[in-house]
Amino acid sequence: MAGITIRGLSKSFGGNAEIAAVADINLDIKDNSFVTLLGPSGCGKTTTLRLIAGYIIPDQGTIEIDGRVLSSPGAVLPPEARGMGMVFQNYAIWPHKTVYENVVFGLKLRKVKPAEARKKVADALALVNLAGLEGRYPNELSGGQQQRVALARSLVVEPDILLLDEPLSNLDAKLRERMRTELKELQRRTGITFVYVTHDQAEALALSDQIAVMQLGRLQQYGTPFEVYAHPANRMVADFMGLVNLVPGKVREARNGAGTVEVAGGLLIAVDALDGAAAGESVDVSIRPEYVRLKAAGEGRAGSSARITNRVFLGNISEYYATMPSGEVLRVQTHPLEHFEVGAEVMVDVDGKRCSVFRRAADDPAQARPKPVERNR
Repeated sequence: MAGITIRGLSKSFGGNAEIAAVADINLDIKDNSFVTLLGPSGCGKTTTLRLIAGYIIPDQGTIEIDGRVLSSPGAVLPPEARGMGMVFQNYAIWPHKTVYENVVFGLKLRKVKPAEARKKVADALALVNLAGLEGRYPNELSGGQQQRVALARSLVVEPDILLLDEPLSNLDAKLRERMRTELKELQRRTGITFVYVTHDQAEALALSDQIAVMQLGRLQQYGTPFEVYAHPANRMVADFMGLVNLVPGKVREARNGAGTVEVAGGLLIAVDALDGAAAGESVDVSIRPEYVRLKAAGEGRAGSSARITNRVFLGNISEYYATMPSGEVLRVQTHPLEHFEVGAEVMVDVDGKRCSVFRRAADDPAQARPKPVERNR
């Protein structure tokens, strides 16, 4: 199998080097790992994938596989010579060919003997749970089955690396969730290095060994799913990785890098890291809804008072909108059996060890943010 080393990778389009689709990307993708390139539309993740595949020539930087340079500004090894497979968003399977004919195509190009090709196709179809469907046409298959055909076609040529460009985006929610599990299990069974592109945070968290969060062509953070969710490197990562309350605050006490921050006009949060901020400095605090605790007013002195202004039942959780005296609204997620009425006065407490603090830019003292939009009850 193979690992990928990316150094100083940059690419611009339209002749404007100042507007880079990808800018100075550095990544180490280990052999036999599942790595996801994650970010909003236009962040550069698909361009990075196509650079890895060899479809695009970089302006700067190199892409190496096990120490062998495949891409540089002066030379690019063509896609068919890279030992990689690619699964596209629209599957790209031929509607006029059967499942067998779609999957065997790559083997025919490699002039594999018919008997050996039949065995390889059978093995690939069994791997993706399509055994017995060799004679069907794509229009006789479900969306999930068509996706498996695209996977089998890439796997049958035994690639060292499999590149996947938002392959589940056309599936409904239930099927997408099931295919996530199958993809992860497939990667474990084959030992192939997977590089996966998506804008879906849940997909990235569920599938990945490592996540590369991108924005405006630049790498914002590279780490495990837990690291990018629980310890975001900056505001962008904190805001993008799931629901978050990103609230302004002021450092009241600082000691050895840790300290206490006051937010929402009186709520004190003890945090382990202040991002280098000093006492009196304005900061922003990232608070996940599941790290906020609610208690009925009068049950304890800890925390700060708030009023429940909305409640949304989501089945496995309940989501509350707690409006602080300052007007700041915190989204809170609790167990569904933990019930508070809309209009109720409550006490709010925050697990500061789970929060992240970000210093304010010197030219952005206010950093005003819109309050969350309350959903209809």
